[in-house]
Amino acid sequence: MSDPISNMLTSIRNAGRASLPDVLVPHSKMKESIAHVLKREGYVAEVAVEGKPTKKIKITLKYTGRKPVIEGLRRVSSPGLRRYTGALDVPRVLGGLGISILSTSEGIMTGVQARQKNVGGELLCEVW
Repeated sequence: MSDPISNMLTSIRNAGRASLPDVLVPHSKMKESIAHVLKREGYVAEVAVEGKPTKKIKITLKYTGRKPVIEGLRRVSSPGLRRYTGALDVPRVLGGLGISILSTSEGIMTGVQARQKNVGGELLCEVW
């Protein structure tokens, strides 16, 4: 697996399209932080870390009726082509209807939080 974050986003996207209640992805601190940002912003219902020897992140998806709350996920920065943005240049997703997730010097946060704290960083993904 060359891009674990992309793998996590694809698992979430596929689980939403298949109307699955939850998805399990291998654990890492960055993926756990991204999942907690998605929970804080209301895109997923629950995030839990399970397992003792090999940890997994269990992400419980949210639905409105039969339609998943997460309509789209897009990986912006990849291992082959990193995308960095300054604090003033953080893009708005769908005119503010979605969120962008950044890896900054102060941790993983949304684009709105990065603008408020006046920090830039690596633009990991966009969610709407």
